[in-house]
Amino acid sequence: MVRCFVAVECTEAQVVSGFRVVQGILEASGALLKNVELENIHLTLKFLGEISQNKVEEVSRVIEKISFEPFWFKVEGVGVFPNLRRPSVVWAGVTDGASKLSIIYDELEEKLYNLGFKREKRVFHPHFTISRVRSGRNRNQLVEEILKIEDYTFGQIYIDKILLKKSLLTPTGPIYTTLAESQHN
Repeated sequence: MVRCFVAVECTEAQVVSGFRVVQGILEASGALLKNVELENIHLTLKFLGEISQNKVEEVSRVIEKISFEPFWFKVEGVGVFPNLRRPSVVWAGVTDGASKLSIIYDELEEKLYNLGFKREKRVFHPHFTISRVRSGRNRNQLVEEILKIEDYTFGQIYIDKILLKKSLLTPTGPIYTTLAESQHN
Protein backbone atom coordinates (compact mmCIF):
# COMPACT_ATOMS: atom_id res chain seq x y z
CA MET A 1 0.00 0.00 0.00
CA VAL A 2 1.18 3.50 -0.88
CA ARG A 3 0.09 6.70 0.89
CA CYS A 4 -0.69 9.23 -1.88
CA PHE A 5 -2.10 12.65 -2.64
CA VAL A 6 -2.48 14.93 -5.67
CA ALA A 7 -0.94 18.37 -5.32
CA VAL A 8 0.45 21.58 -6.73
CA GLU A 9 3.98 22.36 -5.58
CA CYS A 10 5.28 25.78 -4.61
CA THR A 11 8.49 26.50 -6.50
CA GLU A 12 8.41 30.31 -6.34
CA ALA A 13 11.20 31.59 -4.05
CA GLN A 14 9.26 34.73 -3.07
CA VAL A 15 6.28 32.68 -1.86
CA VAL A 16 8.51 30.21 0.04
CA SER A 17 10.25 33.18 1.66
CA GLY A 18 6.82 34.49 2.75
CA PHE A 19 6.00 31.11 4.31
CA ARG A 20 9.26 31.34 6.28
CA VAL A 21 8.41 34.89 7.46
CA VAL A 22 4.92 33.86 8.59
CA GLN A 23 6.23 30.77 10.38
CA GLY A 24 8.62 33.05 12.28
CA ILE A 25 5.77 35.38 13.27
CA LEU A 26 3.70 32.41 14.47
CA GLU A 27 6.62 30.97 16.47
CA ALA A 28 7.16 34.34 18.17
CA SER A 29 3.68 33.98 19.73
CA GLY A 30 5.04 31.20 21.94
CA ALA A 31 2.38 28.75 20.73
CA LEU A 32 3.33 25.08 20.43
CA LEU A 33 3.55 24.57 16.65
CA LYS A 34 4.83 22.06 14.13
CA ASN A 35 5.84 24.06 11.07
CA VAL A 36 5.63 22.31 7.72
CA GLU A 37 9.12 22.00 6.24
CA LEU A 38 9.43 24.66 3.52
CA GLU A 39 10.34 22.10 0.86
CA ASN A 40 7.20 20.09 1.73
CA ILE A 41 4.63 22.91 1.58
CA HIS A 42 2.13 22.17 -1.18
CA LEU A 43 -1.49 22.73 -2.16
CA THR A 44 -3.40 19.43 -1.87
CA LEU A 45 -6.00 18.86 -4.57
CA LYS A 46 -6.96 15.39 -3.32
CA PHE A 47 -5.73 13.19 -0.48
CA LEU A 48 -6.02 9.56 -1.56
CA GLY A 49 -4.76 7.78 1.56
CA GLU A 50 -3.27 4.28 1.44
CA ILE A 51 -3.86 2.78 -2.02
CA SER A 52 -2.71 -0.39 -3.78
CA GLN A 53 0.03 -0.37 -6.42
CA ASN A 54 -2.66 -1.12 -9.04
CA LYS A 55 -4.60 1.98 -7.94
CA VAL A 56 -1.39 4.03 -8.07
CA GLU A 57 -1.02 3.03 -11.73
CA GLU A 58 -4.69 3.85 -12.49
CA VAL A 59 -4.42 7.25 -10.76
CA SER A 60 -1.11 7.94 -12.56
CA ARG A 61 -2.84 7.46 -15.91
CA VAL A 62 -5.61 9.87 -14.87
CA ILE A 63 -3.09 12.50 -13.69
CA GLU A 64 -1.04 12.22 -16.87
CA LYS A 65 -4.16 12.91 -18.98
CA ILE A 66 -5.30 16.02 -17.09
CA SER A 67 -4.53 18.98 -19.29
CA PHE A 68 -4.97 22.72 -18.75
CA GLU A 69 -3.52 26.01 -19.90
CA PRO A 70 -0.78 27.05 -17.44
CA PHE A 71 -1.70 30.05 -15.27
CA TRP A 72 -0.61 32.15 -12.28
CA PHE A 73 -2.47 32.18 -8.98
CA LYS A 74 -1.99 34.49 -6.03
CA VAL A 75 -1.13 33.22 -2.55
CA GLU A 76 -2.65 35.68 -0.13
CA GLY A 77 -4.19 35.69 3.31
CA VAL A 78 -3.53 33.72 6.49
CA GLY A 79 -6.26 31.77 8.27
CA VAL A 80 -6.94 28.71 10.39
CA PHE A 81 -8.96 25.51 10.42
CA PRO A 82 -11.39 24.87 12.01
CA ASN A 83 -11.75 28.35 13.60
CA LEU A 84 -9.97 31.00 15.69
CA ARG A 85 -11.36 29.59 18.96
CA ARG A 86 -9.65 26.23 18.32
CA PRO A 87 -7.00 26.69 15.62
CA SER A 88 -5.38 23.42 14.58
CA VAL A 89 -4.04 24.29 11.13
CA VAL A 90 -2.62 27.63 9.95
CA TRP A 91 -2.88 28.13 6.19
CA ALA A 92 -2.04 30.54 3.40
CA GLY A 93 -4.96 31.13 1.07
CA VAL A 94 -5.39 31.51 -2.67
CA THR A 95 -7.16 34.51 -4.21
CA ASP A 96 -6.68 35.31 -7.91
CA GLY A 97 -6.69 32.05 -9.86
CA ALA A 98 -8.67 30.07 -7.27
CA SER A 99 -11.50 29.51 -9.78
CA LYS A 100 -9.05 27.96 -12.27
CA LEU A 101 -7.74 25.67 -9.53
CA SER A 102 -11.36 24.71 -8.79
CA ILE A 103 -11.87 23.65 -12.42
CA ILE A 104 -8.85 21.32 -12.18
CA TYR A 105 -10.11 20.06 -8.80
CA ASP A 106 -13.58 19.32 -10.20
CA GLU A 107 -12.13 17.38 -13.15
CA LEU A 108 -9.88 15.44 -10.79
CA GLU A 109 -12.76 14.67 -8.40
CA GLU A 110 -14.89 13.34 -11.27
CA LYS A 111 -12.14 11.15 -12.78
CA LEU A 112 -11.07 9.76 -9.39
CA TYR A 113 -14.70 9.09 -8.45
CA ASN A 114 -14.88 6.95 -11.59
CA LEU A 115 -11.93 4.95 -10.20
CA GLY A 116 -13.82 4.31 -6.95
CA PHE A 117 -12.60 7.19 -4.74
CA LYS A 118 -15.17 8.97 -2.58
CA ARG A 119 -16.08 12.53 -3.45
CA GLU A 120 -14.93 15.18 -0.99
CA LYS A 121 -17.89 16.39 1.10
CA ARG A 122 -16.29 19.70 2.05
CA VAL A 123 -16.16 22.62 -0.33
CA PHE A 124 -12.76 22.94 -2.04
CA HIS A 125 -10.77 25.65 -0.24
CA PRO A 126 -7.37 25.93 -1.98
CA HIS A 127 -4.67 26.56 0.61
CA PHE A 128 -1.13 25.78 1.69
CA THR A 129 -0.76 24.38 5.20
CA ILE A 130 2.00 26.39 6.89
CA SER A 131 1.82 25.11 10.45
CA ARG A 132 -0.06 22.74 12.74
CA VAL A 133 -1.04 23.88 16.23
CA ARG A 134 0.00 21.22 18.77
CA SER A 135 -1.78 22.52 21.89
CA GLY A 136 -3.71 25.41 23.38
CA ARG A 137 -0.51 26.96 24.79
CA ASN A 138 -0.46 30.74 24.10
CA ARG A 139 -3.52 30.38 21.85
CA ASN A 140 -4.62 33.98 22.44
CA GLN A 141 -1.21 35.34 21.41
CA LEU A 142 -1.24 33.08 18.34
CA VAL A 143 -4.68 34.32 17.30
CA GLU A 144 -3.55 37.95 17.81
CA GLU A 145 -0.58 37.38 15.48
CA ILE A 146 -2.75 35.65 12.87
CA LEU A 147 -5.23 38.54 12.89
CA LYS A 148 -2.35 41.00 12.31
CA ILE A 149 -1.21 39.10 9.19
CA GLU A 150 -4.54 37.81 7.85
CA ASP A 151 -4.10 39.93 4.67
CA TYR A 152 -0.45 38.95 4.11
CA THR A 153 0.47 38.68 0.41
CA PHE A 154 2.97 35.91 -0.34
CA GLY A 155 3.17 36.35 -4.11
CA GLN A 156 2.18 34.36 -7.18
CA ILE A 157 2.74 30.78 -8.25
CA TYR A 158 2.86 29.56 -11.84
CA ILE A 159 1.07 26.26 -12.27
CA ASP A 160 1.78 24.18 -15.33
CA LYS A 161 1.29 20.71 -13.86
CA ILE A 162 -0.29 18.77 -11.04
CA LEU A 163 1.52 15.92 -9.34
CA LEU A 164 0.69 12.54 -7.86
CA LYS A 165 2.86 12.35 -4.75
CA LYS A 166 3.81 9.44 -2.52
CA SER A 167 4.04 10.31 1.18
CA LEU A 168 6.34 8.20 3.33
CA LEU A 169 5.86 9.05 7.01
CA THR A 170 9.06 8.97 9.08
CA PRO A 171 9.85 10.03 12.67
CA THR A 172 11.61 13.14 11.31
CA GLY A 173 8.72 14.12 9.01
CA PRO A 174 7.19 13.02 5.72
CA ILE A 175 9.25 12.29 2.61
CA TYR A 176 7.42 13.13 -0.63
CA THR A 177 8.19 11.53 -3.99
CA THR A 178 6.58 12.41 -7.31
CA LEU A 179 4.98 9.35 -8.96
CA ALA A 180 3.25 11.04 -11.92
CA GLU A 181 2.55 14.49 -13.34
CA SER A 182 0.08 16.03 -15.73
CA GLN A 183 1.11 17.28 -19.15
CA HIS A 184 0.30 20.90 -19.91
CA ASN A 185 -1.01 22.18 -23.24
